[in-house]
Amino acid sequence: MADPDVASDDGTDPDATSGEQADPDEGTDAEDGPSGETRHAFWADTVADEILERDPTEPIVIKGGVSPSGVAHLGNFNEIMRGYFVAEVLRDRGYEVRQVFTSDDRDPLRKVPRKLANADGEIVGLGEVDAGALGRNLGKPYTDIPDPFGEADSYAAHFATLLAADADRLGVPVEMVSNTELYADGTFDPVVRTILENVETAREVLGAYQDKVDEEYVPFNPVCEECGKVTETVTSIDLDAETVEYVCTDMEAGDSTIEGCGHEGTATFREGKLPWRFEWPGQWDVLGVDFEPFGKDHAEGSWPSGVDIAETVLGIDPPVPMVYEWFTLNGAALSSSAGNIVTVPEILELLEPEVLRYFFALEPKKARDLDLERLDQLVERFDRFERAYFGAVDDEDLTAVADRAYPFLVAEVREDRVRLPYTFAAVLGMVEDEAFREQLARDEGHFDDDTPRWAVEDALDRVERARRWAERMDNEYNYRLQTELPDVSFDDDVAAALDDLADFVAEGHAGEAIQERMYETARDHDLEVAAFFEAGYRLFFDETQGPRLGEFLGELEQEFVVSRLRREA
Repeated sequence: MADPDVASDDGTDPDATSGEQADPDEGTDAEDGPSGETRHAFWADTVADEILERDPTEPIVIKGGVSPSGVAHLGNFNEIMRGYFVAEVLRDRGYEVRQVFTSDDRDPLRKVPRKLANADGEIVGLGEVDAGALGRNLGKPYTDIPDPFGEADSYAAHFATLLAADADRLGVPVEMVSNTELYADGTFDPVVRTILENVETAREVLGAYQDKVDEEYVPFNPVCEECGKVTETVTSIDLDAETVEYVCTDMEAGDSTIEGCGHEGTATFREGKLPWRFEWPGQWDVLGVDFEPFGKDHAEGSWPSGVDIAETVLGIDPPVPMVYEWFTLNGAALSSSAGNIVTVPEILELLEPEVLRYFFALEPKKARDLDLERLDQLVERFDRFERAYFGAVDDEDLTAVADRAYPFLVAEVREDRVRLPYTFAAVLGMVEDEAFREQLARDEGHFDDDTPRWAVEDALDRVERARRWAERMDNEYNYRLQTELPDVSFDDDVAAALDDLADFVAEGHAGEAIQERMYETARDHDLEVAAFFEAGYRLFFDETQGPRLGEFLGELEQEFVVSRLRREA
């Protein structure tokens, strides 16, 4: 539920955006600090030390969790990815690890989300699905609500399938766990019994954190057998029969009320759920959780109460915690209701998986922004990080972090891999012809005769991602180079100016020099600068505007540019 940067223990504080940031948080190789503690370059090693200090039994269990309340978006991956890096570090040290992610799918649906994601992870509006399947089922557990897409067994199953697919896309071996199943198969029975046996203690503990707890409060929410809604009113407990008596009463959901049906009934421990404040430590107990990261929103309320409940009511030790900062998207908080979200499939249309993993590998306790407009700068930082791993960056601190963290970012470490600069890839994305793209990259020196074919193909894969970025952002790279000479004609003075510019390009000048020369050429021929640039745009794009033309021409094959400026087919 938050955001990252590859951490040092020395307090270095890089800028907090995905754009003009400093290098990933600096650190050193593992060494003894001033008080004898081991200092690590990568934050996940420090967390692993904390876990191992407790001498856990194997498999070591790392957990995260989410309530399936809306679109499965990138923010839901905070805990999965934070846990993943700690799990990988532990595995690298030779330990068996189980990474689980709980779907709190026994929770009631309290409001209808404004948007959903289909089975492919594409965001859709409620008008494109059976929204009534949600609206008719307010107050019911997510696992009892039909999938509005009509494909999965329930809305909860649809959401969990999306998360599992996204984890697979990022190469994270996470095990999805359904709370509903933990109740249904009796796994939660001992926890529910312990809490209800000690109901007065449970009230006293929770009452220190929540005002609504009174002498009639019972920390168990049955599912009404009559209307199927979750109710919060328990009138009596039968520990021998492992049942409770209840009345189906109204439920407050934000500013609205979900009406109960008034039914009075009996529910077993498997026909309800614990309130979340008890359910969370209950999960630690039944799953044997050793470590759990969580967002800063839980640090001051839910976590302290969870620790108290674990120790005082359940008699267990809480897991090692890690509080992380949330990341923002385009400078604003992630919000399904406001529409400020991006899904994993959407971001992987623009970035390689290893770049996204890099974003999550960054120091979790520092706030930062994922700015889609400036993805080129995030990619540039990743590329430099990768080069540092292979010893191509003169920065000892960055190299120390890369030496440890980089192997966890890629499916396979390969030194002969080629990365095209993201903005250059966006320039190549203006070209439709794939062979021409490759030739332009060769002309710029990115490939040579010794470059393996697989490396060429992998590098060119970035071109399509950068092209989609240009289209989505509608930025300066969202144009298409005309491979054939457009049907255009120019006055003699414009034609002469184009010929002069062609001669200048033929001399081998770089893009910035070409850009400056265009202004000079226009003045030399007594042309309006805008008109001269428009002539260039017509020649190369068959448009009246486009990117910074001189710099763009500097990226293209010289012979092609000269020929086009001379209007040769």
